Amino acid sequence: MTIASAYLAAEGFEAELAEELRRARRRVAAWHGRLALSPDPPGPAAWALECWTAPVEIAVPSVKAGADALRAIQRNWAGYAAEHHRRSALITERLPPVKARPLVFPEPAPTGHLGAWTLLAPDRMLASPTKTSPFVNGEVAFVEDREGPPSRAYLKLWEALTRLGRYPGPGDRCLDLGAAPGGWTWVLAKLGAEVAAVDKAAMDPAVAAMRGVTVRAESAFGLDPRAEPKVDWLFSDVICYPARLLALVRRWIEADAARNLVCTIKFQGETDHEAAEAFAAIPGAVVFHSAHNKHELTFARLG
Repeated sequence: MTIASAYLAAEGFEAELAEELRRARRRVAAWHGRLALSPDPPGPAAWALECWTAPVEIAVPSVKAGADALRAIQRNWAGYAAEHHRRSALITERLPPVKARPLVFPEPAPTGHLGAWTLLAPDRMLASPTKTSPFVNGEVAFVEDREGPPSRAYLKLWEALTRLGRYPGPGDRCLDLGAAPGGWTWVLAKLGAEVAAVDKAAMDPAVAAMRGVTVRAESAFGLDPRAEPKVDWLFSDVICYPARLLALVRRWIEADAARNLVCTIKFQGETDHEAAEAFAAIPGAVVFHSAHNKHELTFARLG
């Protein structure tokens, strides 16, 4: 069976990707580590770190033949070694180096063309000159700040904004729902935006004191978007069931009260695939599982 697309799941989330593909009626012929191999054309897959959009199988009788085959197609390649690790490493050594250098936020995502390859067998390679992520195996790494933010949640927002290629800046009005202890508020304030941090729980004092930050000790779900001044960005990392967040997002969109929205869809217990599909069906929406997400997805809608 010809492989027409391949989807790379984050570690531990293969089942979520498999169910998403099943619901989308995209078949999985086999799994190669975390890589789902499909005979169907590529399509959106929120639970995939990346999709290989033009895979071809290549006979590689030797290490040199494998490297030469890749170099004949293009320069830059990222390898995924689910098996045959030593042989994969030897092929990688013969290719131009591709460094997965950590980004210094808000450094933009790489723009260079990058393909992906893996060894299905010692003498058989799957290579895709195109894929949906500019990062090696779809994983974004950052030079972390271990002093400023009060939690590691800031990494999710760093990744979301980097993947979207859009950032709030000076003069932008932001509303951060479920803000405590303040990881996302910290990111937004560092970018120079004005931030209203909404949460009944206590904010980190250092974050609350940052320039441009206003704290509102209220419930995110108690706000009436029709009564709120329009904001440039609405953010939410609030802990709630997906259906409740979906209702909140729809209220803000219907009120035209936020130009851009970025929210975390958090799953408690079983993955609510129906809710994820409802988020993805919102006009202009993108839904993805980032390398820094746990059992959750990121929803975004940019104006």
